[in-house]
Amino acid sequence: MSKLNIVLFGPPGAGKGTQSEFLIKQYDLVHLSTGDLLRAEIKAETELGLAARELMDQGELVADHIVIGMIRNKMEAFNDAAGFIFDGFPRTEAQAKALDAMLNAKSEPIVAMLSLEVPDEELVKRLLERGKSSGRVDDQDEVTARKRISVYAKETAPLKEYYKAQGKYKAIDGVGSIADITGRLTKALG
Repeated sequence: MSKLNIVLFGPPGAGKGTQSEFLIKQYDLVHLSTGDLLRAEIKAETELGLAARELMDQGELVADHIVIGMIRNKMEAFNDAAGFIFDGFPRTEAQAKALDAMLNAKSEPIVAMLSLEVPDEELVKRLLERGKSSGRVDDQDEVTARKRISVYAKETAPLKEYYKAQGKYKAIDGVGSIADITGRLTKALG
């Protein structure tokens, strides 16, 4: 049985967290958040975690091979899962290629890249609202919110082309009620 491996994609404030919770429950998926994985590996002081902490302490990005190693470990720990939802990864084409190589070696490729599409002004509004209720500092300042959206557009959005070339990119209108957006995601997965 093939696994339902999904990349959930979208700019800050697009609703990835909210929608990933639904997808996890609906399809019995395991959530793979690179931020969560890094924190867990560092806390457990694994070999990968120690290597990641050393890079982070120097202000460097964690190398792709370290992140892929963490993802591989997590996937092996949940070998019986129906599939995985990748959140916050891949962020670059090099990471996407490394992820594909790992998954294709197991004959468990990415099935779809679901991209929540939301206009920038709506994203800013959502981030500022979330900042009021969540206390997240990075969501409380409009300049910071716009910068995060800009960085996403410049650095991460080009991955859409990578997945389009594979026929796996699915743009999802991320504006509307949570239930409406959930319905669009479900329909896109067939």
